[in-house]
Amino acid sequence: MKRRSFLAASAAAAGLTATGCGNLATSDPGTLTFMFRGGLDERAAYDEAIAEFERLNDVKVNVIVTDGDQYATKLQAAILGQKAPDVFYYDSGTLKPYVINDVLADLTPYLDDAGTAVDEIWPLGTELYRFDGTTQGQGPIYGLPKDLGPFSFGYNRTMFEEAGIALPDPAVPYSWQEFTDICLELTQDLDGDGALDQWGTGLNVTWNLQPLVWSNGGDWADEDVTTVTVDTPEFAEALQFFADLQNVHEVTPSIAESQTLDTYQRWMRGQIGFFPIAPWDLSTYRSLDFEWDLIPYPVGSTGQAATWIGSLGIGVAENSSNPEMAARLAAFLSADPDTQELLVDAGVQIPNIRSTALEWAEDDSYMPANKAEMIKIVEDYGRPLPGYNTYNAEWYTEFFTNIQPVIDGDQSAAEYVSWVQPRMQKLLDAANEQEQIDQGEYR
Repeated sequence: MKRRSFLAASAAAAGLTATGCGNLATSDPGTLTFMFRGGLDERAAYDEAIAEFERLNDVKVNVIVTDGDQYATKLQAAILGQKAPDVFYYDSGTLKPYVINDVLADLTPYLDDAGTAVDEIWPLGTELYRFDGTTQGQGPIYGLPKDLGPFSFGYNRTMFEEAGIALPDPAVPYSWQEFTDICLELTQDLDGDGALDQWGTGLNVTWNLQPLVWSNGGDWADEDVTTVTVDTPEFAEALQFFADLQNVHEVTPSIAESQTLDTYQRWMRGQIGFFPIAPWDLSTYRSLDFEWDLIPYPVGSTGQAATWIGSLGIGVAENSSNPEMAARLAAFLSADPDTQELLVDAGVQIPNIRSTALEWAEDDSYMPANKAEMIKIVEDYGRPLPGYNTYNAEWYTEFFTNIQPVIDGDQSAAEYVSWVQPRMQKLLDAANEQEQIDQGEYR
């Protein structure tokens, strides 16, 4: 099995060695290993689903589960030590290097006989995991979606009603100015003690800047992902708008207030008017003691709503001793209707099967009532995060490494994007060059 530059560089960056990663692989074709990360609700759903898979297929599945912050490191160590589990979660952004470096098996030959109708999965769900050796989104399938996660926008309906503010139109997004005005109305000292008790919003730049940039006509790179394009007026305007919410309009908790209680905790306590909501939040948000719902993100100059869609893939190791059964397990976890029902009921994702998802969206008996917003994101205006289809995402993550002075109001957005663009370009060039080198060896 080849282990070229990508794996070596990744291991070095993480400080990994091939020892001490545990024997995650098995040479017994009657036993599979499945490695994933997830919370208690997800683990319980998988326990039930895998028990059924074992019964139906007369096979044993050893389950290895880790916390989210440990998963990538443990998986990479297992791959480096050639002990990869038969079936495992992986990020869609690692598809190219995993295929080129012989980590992932091509599932295409096995899916017709997998016993599950994978052709009913959202089209994007399989496109993210196709790769023809050159272009992601085309060719053989090297994974099936664990989920599609539309990163939607929520609002505290109870806070609106108590403030006497008209509820948002679920079909018409706010402009930036309208959004700012509403946030100013919601930011209040309710008990008159001179300290704010609630705020309009409390967004994280790493996960919430993308909708603002895209809706304002900006992007991180050009269509071919060869040139970094953060140094444009459209991009700088979106970043400055984000920073001004805190530093000019003061509609988000200050740095000191966030250190006392972060914005996620304040949202959970009903102190934040607008906050992002993803499918993996639904289980936790069932316990909120206020009413909330979904709307599109506020829009910039294009007037068009935008946001991103996250996804994890379920892949099969190239060196699995039973790739056919491993592919059957991947398909069962991704597209079996009963398994999907377990995961949706657990509140960790929306259905991968499109027809089931449409039925789920029509059920307004529990929050959010406007589940259709998540469907719109998947079918209409959502897109993967920048960097998902480059050989690595270091160029993209570099953007956020030194951004704090802008968020604190000590540096203008225009200054920052001009400074960071060449740093990002150098990393993107290196990623693209390494891909060409490894593709040459692969072919």
